[in-house]
Amino acid sequence: MAALTACHRQQSRSDDSTQSSSYKVYKLRGKVVASSSTTGEVTLNHEAIPGFMDAMTMPYKLKDPSIVSELHPGDVITADVLVSQGADAGVLLDHIVVVAQGKPDYRPAVVYHVPAKGDVVPDFRLLNQDGRIIHLDQFRGKYLLMTFIYTRCPLPNFCPLVTHNFAVIDKQLAADPNLKRKSHLLCVSFDPEHDTPDRLKAYGEQYIGSDAEAAFAHWDFAAPAKPVLTEMAKFFDVGMSDAEDGTITHTLSTTLIGPDGKVLKFYPGNEWTPDQVVADVKQSLGKV
Repeated sequence: MAALTACHRQQSRSDDSTQSSSYKVYKLRGKVVASSSTTGEVTLNHEAIPGFMDAMTMPYKLKDPSIVSELHPGDVITADVLVSQGADAGVLLDHIVVVAQGKPDYRPAVVYHVPAKGDVVPDFRLLNQDGRIIHLDQFRGKYLLMTFIYTRCPLPNFCPLVTHNFAVIDKQLAADPNLKRKSHLLCVSFDPEHDTPDRLKAYGEQYIGSDAEAAFAHWDFAAPAKPVLTEMAKFFDVGMSDAEDGTITHTLSTTLIGPDGKVLKFYPGNEWTPDQVVADVKQSLGKV
C-alpha cells in the first residue's frame, strides 16, 4: 500500500477552503479511468459510497491538483470524499492511497509505511528537551504513546490539539500509579532546525504545567536529526513539506507501541480522543 507523497502535503494546507468551512467525509474505493493535469481532475469507476451515492463512473477534483500526474489508468485507490456543507456544495478528493497499481513499473518517489499491529518499531534516536540523546528501545517494558508535532504549527486543530490531548492523557495516566509507571509519552518534532532542546522544553512546559525538574519524567519532547527524521516519517506515515509562508504542511500520526517494541494501535489524523487511547492502554494491561 503506497500513500502518494503529495497526498501527505495536502492534509494541512491552511489556505484550503475545506479548512475554513464545514464538510462531510465519505470513504471511496475505485479504479482510475483517466486523469487530466489541465483540470486537476481524475475520473473514477468507483464502488457505492455509503450515505452519499451509488456506484458510478464520474470525474472528481483533487484537493491537491499537483498529484494528478501520479495517478494512472488502472490504479485502484482509496480516498476521502470531502463534501462541502457550504453554499458551493463542492466535492473534493483527499488522502488518496494507491492500493493496486495499473502500471507495474511505476514507483512513487517515497513509499510510506502505515503502522500496523505487530510491526516492530526501529530503535530511532532523538535529542530531547534536556539536550539528552534518547532512543525508542529504552522504553521497552512500557507502553509508549508517540506523536509528531512542531512547535510553530499555526493550525489549532493540528499540533496544538494533539499536544493538548497528550496533556489530558498524561493526567489520566498519572491518576493511576500503575498506569503511569507502565507508560510514557513522546512528542517528536519534525522541525529540528527550529525545535531546539530549549524550545521544546518551553513548549512542553506550557502543556505539562510545570517547570520542575521532574516535569518531563513521564513525557518527553524530542527531535531527530534530519536523516533519522526522514526514516521516521516513512515508517510512521508522516507526510510533510515546506509551505510558502515558512510553515510546514503535514499529516498527523500517533502510535501506541507496546512493551515489546511492537505497534499496538495506529491513530491517523486528529479524530481520536484521549479517552479512547487510555482505554486502549487499559485494555492491553487487562484492566478493562
